[in-house]
Parts: sequence; structure tokens; C-alpha cells
Amino acid sequence: MTEMLGTQHHPPPSSACDPGWRRSRQRVMSDPLLCRNAWRGHIQDPASQRLTWNKSPKSVLVIKKIRDASLLQPFKELCAYLMEENNMVVYVEKKVLEDPALLSDDHFGPVKRKFCTFREDYDDISNQIDLIICLGGDGTLLYASSLFQGSVPPVMAFHLGSLGFLTPFNFENFQSQVTQVIQGNAAVVLRSRLKVRVVKEPRGKKVAVPNGISENGLLAAGLDVEVGKQAVQYQVLNEVVIDRGPSSYLSNVDVYLDGHLITTVQGDGVIVSTPTGSTAYAAAAGASMIHPNVPAIMVTPICPHSLSFRPIVVPAGVELKIMLSPEARNTAWVSFDGRKRQEIRHGDSISITTSCYPLPSICVRDPVSDWFESLAQCLHWNVRKKQAHFPEDEEDAEDADEEGGEEQAGS
Repeated sequence: MTEMLGTQHHPPPSSACDPGWRRSRQRVMSDPLLCRNAWRGHIQDPASQRLTWNKSPKSVLVIKKIRDASLLQPFKELCAYLMEENNMVVYVEKKVLEDPALLSDDHFGPVKRKFCTFREDYDDISNQIDLIICLGGDGTLLYASSLFQGSVPPVMAFHLGSLGFLTPFNFENFQSQVTQVIQGNAAVVLRSRLKVRVVKEPRGKKVAVPNGISENGLLAAGLDVEVGKQAVQYQVLNEVVIDRGPSSYLSNVDVYLDGHLITTVQGDGVIVSTPTGSTAYAAAAGASMIHPNVPAIMVTPICPHSLSFRPIVVPAGVELKIMLSPEARNTAWVSFDGRKRQEIRHGDSISITTSCYPLPSICVRDPVSDWFESLAQCLHWNVRKKQAHFPEDEEDAEDADEEGGEEQAGS
């Protein structure tokens, strides 16, 4: 259960998300990869996606970067504004309020007693939140995604970290910006997520045929039965990374697409990413950068021992399956948005497809303008000095030479 501090504010009796908003949000997001107006004569402009509330949001989850003293004052100002000016119920993680600087602040005491707190992996608040506000870097947005394994409320992210590619809002004018979002005056981009299912063999069980490959490259029937196996599911915003871990040997994993073996990765590993994750680890590994409105999954090798292994983009609706190759000399390791790192052994499998629960990220202007602004400001995309033009006297001389050449050719 969610722990309450004080009695001034109480969460709504069943769900803080308005039922009308939740139905509308699920209806829009249940198939985020299809353009809703594509068959009405034109393709929908991504910049036209707008945030719409059936009722004003009443509860907000504030996510603050832990152990960052520079965020204490913005955090206190934001929470006081949400509670006192907007009469909202504010949720925070319990360990945020355990910061010694907040515990010793007597002026913040009256506000602190109004918080609702939760503990990660213990309390489920997914049905009690209307809006999420992040204070920090891109990691706060990834953490917000991990808290919601189903439908995700709209996320407003303030850039108070080191990079800020996914956090477009500046905090200087937070009151007016938050007010506009609460009023529904904002654009939104639906960032697709990956649904990842990890199935593991019980430890100590021998597996006769690790991958069960039949002659035609398909998974052999009956070998993927999950009876007695351990299965865990994750929602991933950026990427799934399979690597060789601490081993000095090459990573050796087989990659299937809709049941067909398409390649074997021999190298440091492989990255399976969303368009949002294409500007993260995948970009560092040489992949293309894809706008988050593009329905796709990226497969990017990490330092492959091959001169011809280029990153590829596959349709969002396919299912990828990754397993250790029978010839693999060592195990592999997998992580999900940099979290939940675990070992993968023979007989284990990782199934990846596009989730039906994207993350709605609120824009400062619109999805296209915000993305190119982040490319320019955070990654310095295509930054170089402009080529200098010729001086006018040189241009005149060139024109004269060209005219002279034409006259000689005519004669």
C-alpha cells in the first residue's frame, strides 16, 4: 500500500486517473504505430498530436534525481506550487524525502507532511497518477518508464541534468509551463517502448539442444514450451543490451525474426533499441538516429568481428528472439535501459517486440522541433564552420574567365 504522510491530502478512493482520460488514452495508445488519419487522404503530421484532458489532473508523480543537492530548491518550489497553487496530490519516492537536507529544513515541513510516498518494487501507484514531472536528466525519464509496466501517464521532463536529450523543459518559467500542461495546452509525442520477455531454464537443468534449430532455420516445434521455466517481462524505453559481460571471449548469440534465424552476432554484443533509444547507446555504436514517431525497432551490433555487419531497422510489429548460440564459449549478459542486469545461459531466451503501451512525452513546441533542437544542442549534430564564399573580385575574375572561354569556343 502507498504510505501517507499526514492527513491534509488523501488520494482518490480508487484511481486518480480520470476514467474518461484513461479510456481515451488507452484508445489512442493501444495502436500507437498506426497513423490514425493515414487513410483519409494524407499522413498525419506528428506535430499535430496534442495533449487532451477530460478532466483536470488531480495527482502528480514528481521524480527527482537522487543525491543531487542542486535539485533540492527546484524540487521544493515545484512541489509547493503543485500543492498550494493547484491543490494537487503529489507523490514522491520515499527515499527522496529521506534526504538529510530536506529532513533538516523546518520551512519545508508543512509541505512535506502533505506528500504521498511509495517504494519502488513494493507499491503499485500506476492507477493513481494523472501526470508525471521529472527533475533531472534523461535517467529520470527512463526511471519513470520503469515504474509503469502498463499504461503510462503523460510525462513532463525538466532539463536539470547533464545531457537532457529527453528533457526539453527549462525550469526558469516552470509555473507557466506547468499551468499550460494542466490546461491541456501542449503537444505530445508517443515514444514507443519495447515489451521484453526473458525466459530462463531452471538452474542445473541440462538442455540437449540449446537453440533447437531445424533445417529450415525455424525454431523447432515444442522446444519453446515455458512449462517449468522462469519468465519475467519488462517495458523498455531506450534499449535492450546483450553483451559478453566480464568474459574475454566474443559474445555469440543467435537472432531470430518472427521465428526465422536471421543472423548470429559475434562481437561484444548487440543492441535492440526503440527510435527513442537510437540517440543513446545505439548512436555511439554507429546506428542511425530515428525520430520517435517512426514505427521501428533497431538492431545494432556492438564491435562486431565482421566488416559487413551494419545496423538494421526492422518493422515495429515483428518479434525478435535472442538466444545463445550452441557454439557460444561463454554466457551473455542483458540489461534493460541500463537496469536489471542479469546473466543469460544456454536455453534462456529474450523475446522483444513493440509494446502497446508507449510513453507520452510532453513537448515544449512540437515533436519535430523539439527533436532537432535536442540533436543540435545536446549532440551538436552536423556542427562545422561554414564554407567561406569567394571575395567579389575573385568572382568577377572567374566570370570573366568563363566568358572568355565561351568566346573562344564560339570562334
